[in-house]
Amino acid sequence: MTAPSTAPAPPSRGGRWIQQWDPEDETFWKETGEKVAKRNLLFSVLSEHIGFSIWTMWSVLVLFMGPEYGLTPADKFLLTSMVTLVGAVVRVPYTFAVAIFGGRNWTIISASLLLVPTVAAFAVMKPGTSFDTFLWIGLLAGIGGGNFASSMTNINAFFPLRKKGWALGLNAGGGNIGVPVIQLIALAIIGASGGPRVLLGIYIPLILVAAVLSALFMDNIENVKNDTGAAKEAAKDGHTWIMSFLYIGTFGSFIGYSFAFGQVLQNQFGRTPLEAAYVTFIGPLLGSLIRPVGGALADKYGGAKITLYNYVGMGAATAVLIAASMQKSLGLFTVAFVVLFVLSGLGNGSTFKMIPGIFHTKALAKGLEGEAAAAYGRRLSGASMGLIGAVGALGGVGINLAFRQSFLSYGSGTGAFVAFLAFYAACFGVTWAVYLRRTAPQGQTIIAAETKPQLSYAEV
Repeated sequence: MTAPSTAPAPPSRGGRWIQQWDPEDETFWKETGEKVAKRNLLFSVLSEHIGFSIWTMWSVLVLFMGPEYGLTPADKFLLTSMVTLVGAVVRVPYTFAVAIFGGRNWTIISASLLLVPTVAAFAVMKPGTSFDTFLWIGLLAGIGGGNFASSMTNINAFFPLRKKGWALGLNAGGGNIGVPVIQLIALAIIGASGGPRVLLGIYIPLILVAAVLSALFMDNIENVKNDTGAAKEAAKDGHTWIMSFLYIGTFGSFIGYSFAFGQVLQNQFGRTPLEAAYVTFIGPLLGSLIRPVGGALADKYGGAKITLYNYVGMGAATAVLIAASMQKSLGLFTVAFVVLFVLSGLGNGSTFKMIPGIFHTKALAKGLEGEAAAAYGRRLSGASMGLIGAVGALGGVGINLAFRQSFLSYGSGTGAFVAFLAFYAACFGVTWAVYLRRTAPQGQTIIAAETKPQLSYAEV
């Protein structure tokens, strides 16, 4: 007769380090783990939220920068492209910083670092500043994009596999909503005839608040060790790069459109900064709010299925955008763009849910069971999230560069939308071929245990 498992002791909080953490143990989770995990999730969301706001602040700062700043539309698209690029690249080191410094400690550091680009932008934001200066200061803002990667890696370690879709979706959605929040604040400031320095001044104390609250209420997990072997193993795994490709289609779209939407309205439809600001926040807001729904739907029906159908919707919305752009219909264009934002947010939740499920499935295929399988899944999925998040964010760079070239070549964004439609079709094909095709190659379909007795990749 098998002796009942003994739940880990309540976590030790000495120095804010938790010595023992096993969220897969249901007794531990119900008695101790869930409360601690949700508290860390709350303050992780706050810090990541501020990070997203600082990363995307140039999407609204460029709306303030009228003719007196001497920047062309191409200059502005190049500026937002470079900000997005830095935000994508720093996600890789930010992922591994959690294991080096601890989740709580790195959250404090990364939140505090946001003061650098914010104070720098406050100092130079005035007519007469050179484009090169704006570009360098904008590059500093890219560090806000790294907060997503470290936050997701940290929260991934706190929650059991059966809860990861919801938890990661909520964590990411709460961070993503920093995009529409800064755009809403900008709308209020523009409407009150305030300048960009007012917007920047509001965020300086908020950054300090996020850092202090992280120090007071978050924890480090002792057994999340720095593991370069996990990074190398994740980088060699084909699924890391397949999921990176799919994440370009969802998150790359979300962040790229967040930076570009206002500029497209200004340059293609002649909207004023205030008119553009009235609608630019709606898409990112709805896309952020629905991300946890995408994760929850993936928990219930399987991430691959939700992702597949989501790409169908994204393709249809893009086709409508092409038609609206050619007909110069502002109303139809705006509605279709908002729908595309919503679908990108839904897909963000479903694709990220797939990651821990894929690596847990691989663990069981290796013959691992129970906590050993869960630990393997956490180890590889945590390492891969940084790479996937970084590559996915590069999609935002591509979107802004595509808009830049489309406006230079055709005077509108129509050419860019045609390219995006082709890419969504490719994402649909990859999702179906790798994760849903019934006649998968030998070894492709692996039976796993998650919240159900058996799972295949189609259900991750």
